[in-house]
Amino acid sequence: MRPSAPYSPTPTPTPAPSRPGSQRPVPRGLPPLLAGLHRRVAALVERLPSTPPSAAAALLLNRQLLPRLPDDARTALVGRVVALRVTDFGLRVHLRLTPQGFVAAGDAARPELLISATADGFMRLARAQEDPDRLFFERQLMMEGDTELGLVLKNSLDAIGPLWPPAGMPFRA
Repeated sequence: MRPSAPYSPTPTPTPAPSRPGSQRPVPRGLPPLLAGLHRRVAALVERLPSTPPSAAAALLLNRQLLPRLPDDARTALVGRVVALRVTDFGLRVHLRLTPQGFVAAGDAARPELLISATADGFMRLARAQEDPDRLFFERQLMMEGDTELGLVLKNSLDAIGPLWPPAGMPFRA
């Protein structure tokens, strides 16, 4: 994990995590003809408030993760803000775990941990198709901030197993 960098709640465009200075990544399988449009839409999404997608993510995590989250991980996460950034879509999610469950933390809440990856990277992690350490060392998954909190979260997710069914399987919320 890398040392904490100053975090600004004001969203700024981020380059692809794999090559410094490169353009925003595009989703795998997107026709090259649509890459420019995708980047413009993602830049627009990045300027939107994080609360609506954060509220949706909180509902999903309360159904899929919270019932399976070990007590030690709950204790470590309660009251702390974790931010997720989906680099290829410009999407930001700020979450806080309360005793009642996950809630949207809002843009003003300073995250103690920021995790960045592409949508495909996050889905591979949720499906347990990819080892988080491998994604981290290949710079496809970035963590900034409280590294101890990042390790608690990573170890808990490893112990829980897949949060999302493999491709082609129905999702049961």
